[in-house]
Amino acid sequence: QVQLVESGGGLVQAGGSLRLSCAASGSTSSILTIGWYRQTPGNQRELVAGIRDGGPRGSSTNYAGSVKGRFTISRDNAKNTVYLQMNSLKPEDTGVYLCHAQVVGGLIYDSWGQGTQVTVAS
Repeated sequence: QVQLVESGGGLVQAGGSLRLSCAASGSTSSILTIGWYRQTPGNQRELVAGIRDGGPRGSSTNYAGSVKGRFTISRDNAKNTVYLQMNSLKPEDTGVYLCHAQVVGGLIYDSWGQGTQVTVAS
């Protein structure tokens, strides 16, 4: 199994920056993809950014259209940690950010962190 623990959320003014961290533990070599979702009241979780390990071809990333050019996802394999650098934050970026991993363990299953709150004040 894989456990995910997020940190780095908080309150920031519009235009500011935050960096979120997601520390993975357990069977981290079984992670296919890892990334960040955002949950807001009354809405479904939406994918913000994800990273997939492509082996010899390297990693690939994908972003929600609303965050392209402002957010950057990166991965430090030595630390088993994924980061989300968020710049030029907007009030609509407010929400609970959850780390998510797609893991191979016999079947493919989802692992979620507990979430970290990001609040962007206008």
